[in-house]
Amino acid sequence: MMMILGLFVFTLSTVPYQNLNRSLEYRWPTNSRVGLIPAAQFLGQDNDTITLSGTLLPEVTGGRLSLLALETMAAQGKAWPLIEGSGRIYGMFVVTGFSETRTEFFADGAARRIEFTLNLMRVDESLTAMFGDMKAQADGLLGKAQTLADNAKSKVGELWS
Repeated sequence: MMMILGLFVFTLSTVPYQNLNRSLEYRWPTNSRVGLIPAAQFLGQDNDTITLSGTLLPEVTGGRLSLLALETMAAQGKAWPLIEGSGRIYGMFVVTGFSETRTEFFADGAARRIEFTLNLMRVDESLTAMFGDMKAQADGLLGKAQTLADNAKSKVGELWS
């Protein structure tokens, strides 16, 4: 596993990216001063963006179905945890852009080569906030599972009555 975004796993057989570009920005607004250089003040971190790009060769690596899975995730507008295969947790990211270029076609029009770019932006405030959100989601799923189990139990009880 190279990386995971939500439930999508980047591997050599799905979408093996060749480039990972991470950009962190910090806010330093300035105030003009008479006769002096502007005064700058650090306000904290700004955007944290990651761009994954690469080339797919559908005969060897992932293809259109793998990219369709990423498009579907992007269209949901949800934040997904981004975790590197080494165990590094980047945080919660949304897909802000996706592009693909198809070249070198088979006779049926299917591409032999697909170049892609996936743009991601971090949306959680901190890893602590991310784990809190994930706990809330897990608790919600656990509650739903318990409700389903209780409903099934009562239905089985009705069958025996």
